[in-house]
Amino acid sequence: MLLYACALACCAVLSAGPVVAKVDPPSWWSGHSMNPVRLLVEGSDLSGATIEAPAGFRASNLVESAGGAYLFVDVVIPRSAPPGPARLRLRTRQGTTEIPFSILPQLPRQGRFQGFGPDDLIYLIMPDRFADGDPSNNDPFLSHGLFNRDKPRYYHGGDFQGIIDHLPYLKDLGVTAVWLNPVYDNANRLNRRETYRGEPVADYHGYGPVDFYAVDEHFGDVIQFRKLVESAHRLGIKVIQDQIANHTSPYHRWVVNPPSPTWFHGTERSHLVNTWQIWTIADPHSSAASRRSTLEGWFAGVLPDLNQDNPEVARYLIQNTLWWIGVSGIDGIRQDTLPYAPRTFWRDWMAAIKREYPKLRVAGEVFHGDASLVSFFQGGAARWDGIDSGIDALFDFPMYYQLRRAAAPSGDMRELGVALSHDWLYANPDMLVTFLGLHDVTRFMSENGASIHGLKLAFDFLLTARGIPMIYYGDEIAMQGGPDPDNRRDFPGGFPGDRRNAFTASGRTADESAVFEHVRKLAHLRAQNPCLRAGDLSTVFAGGHAYAYVRRGSGCTALIALNNSRGRTRIHAPADMWTVPTATDALGGEGTAQIRNGQLFIDLPPRAGAVFLAH
Repeated sequence: MLLYACALACCAVLSAGPVVAKVDPPSWWSGHSMNPVRLLVEGSDLSGATIEAPAGFRASNLVESAGGAYLFVDVVIPRSAPPGPARLRLRTRQGTTEIPFSILPQLPRQGRFQGFGPDDLIYLIMPDRFADGDPSNNDPFLSHGLFNRDKPRYYHGGDFQGIIDHLPYLKDLGVTAVWLNPVYDNANRLNRRETYRGEPVADYHGYGPVDFYAVDEHFGDVIQFRKLVESAHRLGIKVIQDQIANHTSPYHRWVVNPPSPTWFHGTERSHLVNTWQIWTIADPHSSAASRRSTLEGWFAGVLPDLNQDNPEVARYLIQNTLWWIGVSGIDGIRQDTLPYAPRTFWRDWMAAIKREYPKLRVAGEVFHGDASLVSFFQGGAARWDGIDSGIDALFDFPMYYQLRRAAAPSGDMRELGVALSHDWLYANPDMLVTFLGLHDVTRFMSENGASIHGLKLAFDFLLTARGIPMIYYGDEIAMQGGPDPDNRRDFPGGFPGDRRNAFTASGRTADESAVFEHVRKLAHLRAQNPCLRAGDLSTVFAGGHAYAYVRRGSGCTALIALNNSRGRTRIHAPADMWTVPTATDALGGEGTAQIRNGQLFIDLPPRAGAVFLAH
């Protein structure tokens, strides 16, 4: 943002002619399915411009903004165009200048753009709070007063290098994919529109982008982001990028001077506030007026709402997604605030992704506990509005709420069966991302009455049931944390000066080690047995404090039993789905399963689960 302003001011002083300060996207590829690419050129004195393209290229469909600060232009890229500068020239009556745009070599497809699915175990990382691998990039934030580890809503120093340094830790745990919260460039200033306890905050979390084509310099840069992706791929770990298409930061330069009058819904002075009534989008009886605050309201009344019904905005966002995929080699996308943009936009956005990267997968955030509502947003079937969104996966918030309740002290394990009974609503329930926690909710260990036993029991279900399990960083060592921002504490050992290093066995407490080893054992057991990843799931028993189910898959069958009571529990059920005469817990626990007189008897210790396997 600062470089953009300096470039604009300096060039304006040096030249009375047109000034090009920024081009989005700054680069593209020959042979890409998106051709022509539509450029957004920003600068000054651009009125009356024509674009001169080199041989083989073609520039057309030029549209200017009022005031000469922006113009849009389609650029056709010939398939034969070699990598390098494209030499586009912008000419007005006042002079001529070059548009800084280049052609990139395509990244090799093998081992990239892989997608994700039920075979994976995802690990969510908030980059600023995981590990500081390069303290030198903290300097810009120190000078802007944004860096302070004693303040929970300031930058703390985590970065790409810190993640790279700890990829072996994740590999050892059994992680096969990492989801990173947004890495876009955020404002180099304190945010006075969003405050914490009456004080301004820093947008360390990444959800307030001021430049959709730049990385926050505190994390690294685009090249380092690709290095992170490549480092993860070498260890067999995929990368999922968090993207935002609903809104920008209130400090984005567009807010004061948008590229078109309808770039946003409303203006800084006059706009709707998002009331988060997601149900109005799924409800066939709701009116267009009732949906307006959800689709057009500014998030939290602060974050400017992009207007995806504007074709220029839609094209900009679609190209931005394709650019990030192409320059980095990522395997998937987590899309923020999915219900708050039109479903027609998601349909077109997904179609563009699949044309170029057919294996890549997207998981959408629909923050609601009602499965009948959440399921509406998954692709794979046209809904009452005639639209198939194409969205591959959703975060299973309905299961999250019920798993939290079931694993609480004296929780009713039938909650798990109730959650699974709604799977018929989804086009593909196996493509639901299941989780115990994430960056927007209180950590499991800070719930009332939470215990290590309950956490391990919840992990037993998470890593053996249907779906794509996800671990929020630190939950594998039982980290605590109340509501935001307390749920975003630094990972112990990831930062210079930390008193201990929980990335190592010697740096963990006894409880932390117990949970870590339990999760690690579950993750590796899941990786070794296909029936724990993609097998059919059938309930064997659901009653009060106990729940049991069978999963059948290629080459194996698994019986999983969970006991949330304070005493030993014996489950008695028909033996029609499990036929092994005697089985012991593959996790090394005290649980047993026996068949006697055609009946299945499962014996479980207090507040514990067991996994029994048959090959």
